[in-house]
Amino acid sequence: MAGASVYRLGNVLPRYLLVRHSLTLPDDDSVKETEGFASGYMQPENSDTRKEQHASGGPRGKSLAAMIDHTLLKPEATYAQIAQLCQEARDYGFAAVCVNPIHVGRCAELLQNSAVRVCTVIGFPLGATPTDVKVYETQQALNDGAAEIDMVINIGALKSKDNDAVARDVNAVVQTAHAAGALVKVIIEAALLTDEEKTVACQLCRDAGADFVKTSTGFGPAGATVHDVALMRRVVGPTMGIKAAGGIRTLQDADNLIAAGATRLGASAGVKIMAEARAA
Repeated sequence: MAGASVYRLGNVLPRYLLVRHSLTLPDDDSVKETEGFASGYMQPENSDTRKEQHASGGPRGKSLAAMIDHTLLKPEATYAQIAQLCQEARDYGFAAVCVNPIHVGRCAELLQNSAVRVCTVIGFPLGATPTDVKVYETQQALNDGAAEIDMVINIGALKSKDNDAVARDVNAVVQTAHAAGALVKVIIEAALLTDEEKTVACQLCRDAGADFVKTSTGFGPAGATVHDVALMRRVVGPTMGIKAAGGIRTLQDADNLIAAGATRLGASAGVKIMAEARAA
């Protein structure tokens, strides 16, 4: 792509991106050339590799699949659809399934003896839930088998510049989750924030001990953008995870967000993306 900036991923999934050649992005002052950042928590390869390798399209596809949270958060999701989600996650070797809390126990049972983790959402999708309730939701989800917690930040407090309230909210969930060995990803709902607010949100989440910052719920006015992911990466530095979510529908979307700094992708189109990766 002529006149484009290249964002080098360094140590993050080199097998995947090297075979994609020089992944380029449109010129954007927010996307800086840099050297490497950590991949957050990558999943081990599933021991049942034969079926997974066929589904994911070989080693390159496996690297991409291990970055995807296979997501179904629609309120009308049926038990059959949740079961299909879990089976697809097994087949493709996705990092996790991301579901509403009511489905956590079912997913944990369906994904026994697999490397796929169960992720759920807390204070979702508005973030306007008292901290004690978020902690209760988190503990219940952990009891049901969740290994990853995607919580929504207190957006109103952030925009009111009540940073202490935001930090306490995040830290309370982090402490609860970490006590059980679970990861925490904090959704900042970037589309509702100014760049200054995104910067503050990321700093607060990092300092509160979160494992990831995450762009979007998928229920807001917009999803993940290259600009937001690149900004988040600059703020949190090279070691913290960044999950891009919302509107990721194609392999090109995934490539662009990974190049900007994402280490995890939340997508309901994971199977479609993997089909594109297999054909590329």
